[in-house]
Amino acid sequence: MSVTLKVEEREVRPRSLRKQLRHEGKALGVVYGYKVESTPISFDEKELVKVVRDHGENVLVALQIGGKKVNTLINKLDMDIFTPTIKHVEFIAVKMDEETEVETDIVLVGESAGAKLGGFLSQTLFKVTVAATPDKLPERIEVDVTDLAIGDSITVADLPEEKDFRVVTEGDIQVAAVVESTLEADLEEIEEAEAQAAEADTADDSEKTSEEQAEENKEDKE
Repeated sequence: MSVTLKVEEREVRPRSLRKQLRHEGKALGVVYGYKVESTPISFDEKELVKVVRDHGENVLVALQIGGKKVNTLINKLDMDIFTPTIKHVEFIAVKMDEETEVETDIVLVGESAGAKLGGFLSQTLFKVTVAATPDKLPERIEVDVTDLAIGDSITVADLPEEKDFRVVTEGDIQVAAVVESTLEADLEEIEEAEAQAAEADTADDSEKTSEEQAEENKEDKE
């Protein structure tokens, strides 16, 4: 999938120009890569925020620069930590018939059979590296966990095969597993410890009772 973003070349000096552009609602960035020299650009911040929100960061972005179209991927997106604003973006121009590698999210879907029986579904891997031509890169990889029972797990090798891209990450890395609930295990340990303590108290009481009876017998004889 491809989206279009209109951008404009910008000057890097004086520094006051950056503040002025940001005041006008523009975000700053740079584009470089295949047949493109490093070029500072600016664009409508809200447009790119919407693109990333709707399609993720692996979407193919066709930049319109002065009537010229440049196919790019987002190489680095620097967001402000405290506000949903873009500080800077690096776009890398790509060759459309050449594979590229990116990271994509793993999303678990469904409720596992083991979780329904009191188990806990644990996701241990959240991203994998995939390779594809720029127009075939996935937004995410969905993994159905419905049939996972307690003790079952899924590795990268178990991810669904796709014709548009291939997974580069090593296949033996675990993605998710269903384990026994730690809360249930903790409760069992607590109950067992309480039972042992109760048995010890009962044994102590029995021992004390025997000693008391012996003392009484001794007193009666005297």
